[in-house]
Amino acid sequence: MLMLFVCFWVLFTVEFLILDLCSLKSVRQFVQRFKARALPLHVLVNNAGIMLVPEGKTEDGFELHFGLNYLGHFLLTNLLLDKLQRSGRHDACSRVVTMSSATHHVGRLNMEDLQGRSCYSAHGAYSQSKLALVLFTYHLQERLTAAGLPVTSNAVDPGMVDTDLYNNLCIPAQAAKKPVAKMLFRTPAEGASTAILAATASQLEGVGGCYFYNGERTESADITYDHNVRAELWKQSCALVGLQEA
Repeated sequence: MLMLFVCFWVLFTVEFLILDLCSLKSVRQFVQRFKARALPLHVLVNNAGIMLVPEGKTEDGFELHFGLNYLGHFLLTNLLLDKLQRSGRHDACSRVVTMSSATHHVGRLNMEDLQGRSCYSAHGAYSQSKLALVLFTYHLQERLTAAGLPVTSNAVDPGMVDTDLYNNLCIPAQAAKKPVAKMLFRTPAEGASTAILAATASQLEGVGGCYFYNGERTESADITYDHNVRAELWKQSCALVGLQEA
């Protein structure tokens, strides 16, 4: 589940709106409610996620990691693109920042079995969802650039962050993780720093289609630069969530 916060900068207040990314119906209802407020949308951070959960399905029948981590954000972003477009200017673009992970480097994308039905692995499902997010980020930027829209799209790896995301590790792994986390993991504030940079930094104005780690632009997995793979995933994703492929 994602709680999206909307900031009213003039009044210095924050509102929380509930959005369940496990439900495409909830995503659509949220977008309707948000648009009814007639607010601008300058930054969208796709941050919600699950990791290493037992095999299961979303409300719409998708594998949990793929459905929540990827498809929910795919639909949400596409349904909000018109709002992002109207809120941006070519000298002050709206921004889409999507949280991925270093695990995308070991992700394997089987276009014939995106739901992992033939052989489920929690690690495989998680890494695939994070790979899909990078492919989505790059293809979205390609489409935005081709259309000349004032919106940029970038992916961020927050690093290893000490959050509840690790709660689904087995008990021995959780016990081993605690002392390691104190020494090596980042705090949530530290983990958010690169996402905040991508969302707000003036030096990144107009910069899109990039992958950021530790505050710096870096290379993502080789497969993420394959246009044909990106386009095929986009096509299948549109079909899965019921969007027209423009």
